[in-house]
Formats: sequence, C-alpha cells, structure tokens
Amino acid sequence: MSAFEFFFSFYGLLLGLSVAVIATGAARAFKHRKTVRVGWLTTLLATFVALDIATFWDAAWNNFRHLSFSYGLIVAGLVIATVYFIAASLLFPEPEDQVDSLDEHFWANKRAVLLLLVAANVLNSSALMLVNLTREHGLYLVGQYATVTALYIVLTGIAAFTRRRWLFGATIGFQVALYLFLAAMSVMAPDGASTDDHGQIVLPPELAEGS
Repeated sequence: MSAFEFFFSFYGLLLGLSVAVIATGAARAFKHRKTVRVGWLTTLLATFVALDIATFWDAAWNNFRHLSFSYGLIVAGLVIATVYFIAASLLFPEPEDQVDSLDEHFWANKRAVLLLLVAANVLNSSALMLVNLTREHGLYLVGQYATVTALYIVLTGIAAFTRRRWLFGATIGFQVALYLFLAAMSVMAPDGASTDDHGQIVLPPELAEGS
C-alpha cells in the first residue's frame, strides 16, 4: 500500500460515512412515507449533498495522489470530511424527532447544511489551489478553481438564505443538473477532461487555449 493509498483509505472512510448517513436517512424517510410527507425540498437537497461529496471525493483522488504523506494531510482531510458528515447528518430527522413532514425539518436545517457545504468547499478549494500553484500551468488551474468556487458560493449562499421555494429549487437544481451533466460527460469522454472539486470539467490548458 502506497502512502497515498493509506491516506485515501482514511479519507474515503470518512466520506463514505457521510454517504451512509444520507442513504440511511433516505431509506427511513421512504419507509415512513405514509405517515411523514417527504416532499421535493429534502429530496433535492439530499441529492445535491450526495453529488457534492462524490465530486469532492473525485477531486481528492485527482489532486492529492502525487503528494507525500504527512500528518497535516490527514488532519486536513479529517476536518473537511467531518464538516461533510455533520451536513449529511442534518438532512433527515432522527427517529425520535416529531415531524409531520420533511419540509418542516428542511426549513429548520437547510441553512446550516448549505453553509457547512460552503465551508467544506472553501477549505478544499484552498487546499487545491495551494497544491496546484507550483505545478505546470498552476496559475491557470488556480484561476479555474477560484472562478468555480466563487460561483458555487454565490449559488449555494442564495439557496441557504432564501425562503422562496422556487429560488432554492433554481439554484440547487441548476447545480444538480450540472453535476449530472458532467458525470455523463466524464463517462463519454473520460480522457478529454478531469473534474474539479465542484464537478466542473477542467480542460487541459493546451486544449483550453486552442478552443
């Protein structure tokens, strides 16, 4: 086992726990759908969080595997993955919570979930910028990460603070659609581009300059 594989096994375990929490909450909500109304708000938010974790996981593999193992890398991964876990834990009510619909729980926790996602992505993007700054075409990559992160903060921040269902649906729905589009593109053209921590396709500089 290489040093990176050792780190990634720890990192992947923590992120995997977040996915397990989402799956468990979704299964519990489906099981009790006849007594607790599910609605589309929590469903969309849970989908967004799951896809965000998936692209985040992909970014760690693509950007960190060339690094030397260090205790600092473990701590950074621990902090970011823990933030994701807390966000995932707030998506669905616990069995002892008394709610008539998931919408009630959604409005009580939506802002915290989305702001935790913003915090995790800002931390991860900062790490990715530091990692890529000294690489070939580093400034180009840093510029892409900065642009995508700024767009993510704006869209997710709007969704976090709005009380309008349509605005939440538009900002988060757009990002979910983008994640799914990029996932499909990565399957159809796996060698043409790589994805960053927000699922954004990062073209090689030589291709971007020629486009």
